[in-house]
Amino acid sequence: MEKKINLIVSKTENNLRVDVFIKKKENIISRTRIKNLILDKKLRINTKIIIDPSKRINFNDQIELIIPEPRKANLKPYKFNLDIVFEDKDLIVLNKPSGIIMHPGAGNFENTIVNALMNYSENSFSNIGGELRPGIVHRIDKNTSGLVVIAKNNYTHEHLSKQFSEHTIKRIYQLLIWGKVRPSKGKIETFISRSSKNRQMMEVSRIKGKKAITNYKTLEIFENKNTPTLSLLECKLETGRTHQIRVHMNYLGNSIVGDDKYKKKFKKIKNIDPLLEKILIKLDRQFLHAKTLGFIHPKKNKEMIFNSILPNELEKILKTLKNISK
Repeated sequence: MEKKINLIVSKTENNLRVDVFIKKKENIISRTRIKNLILDKKLRINTKIIIDPSKRINFNDQIELIIPEPRKANLKPYKFNLDIVFEDKDLIVLNKPSGIIMHPGAGNFENTIVNALMNYSENSFSNIGGELRPGIVHRIDKNTSGLVVIAKNNYTHEHLSKQFSEHTIKRIYQLLIWGKVRPSKGKIETFISRSSKNRQMMEVSRIKGKKAITNYKTLEIFENKNTPTLSLLECKLETGRTHQIRVHMNYLGNSIVGDDKYKKKFKKIKNIDPLLEKILIKLDRQFLHAKTLGFIHPKKNKEMIFNSILPNELEKILKTLKNISK
């Protein structure tokens, strides 16, 4: 059912951006969703359609935002064995493997997590994220594994989106990088924007983009005459920008093992352990795993924290490195 939000601008709200004003009044709706509704011609100011989210408002302006009834997704179910860590009537926590994307797009409209969810239970997910993204509150990259939360209804979706936008979600990743970082523990704080050279990539910027904060610490360093120097890190995100950890590690000069998109050029390693070399050559993903996911359950108002172990292909690399180092 279509919903209308009607608001009047007070003196203290004069000259605010309209998207900021609506977010302030309707806190449960994410800023991104407000922006998309405005771009979709669902906003009227004094009966005039406005498509600029940054439009400044004036005292006594009458604001109307229309939230249309979401369209039902028309997606082909995909038979895929979902690794469900937790499920109740409001949400699902999945352990996503590497090699599958979260939702349809860019030429792939069938073999995705969303299509697998349609096969699992077609009518049980939120539909405010768009026709191609039922249930999808957040994403992790195709060649990254780990925990994601899926919303089963719109109330849950809005509340989880709010936690993501306010950066209160707990997200911890494990990763293996080339070399070692100095200091061994710290905070990376930059802006991240789309690359000017490759629109499919992101890059660190000093003057534009979105603020991105990654806290990291070194868990273990592998140094041996028969191996390159490699470090196992743990990263805790304060923000969740596209490719954030991958971009930040590359920015430090320590790209993630297996990351073909964000990588530095390394000299050919002589006398490398043949077993390790074979495993690294066969690795068809980046060594990046979403290990911990924590949030407040929207209905139960209770903190929930989930953990996931490294998948076999990544654990095998660590075991090999540890055996070589003995």
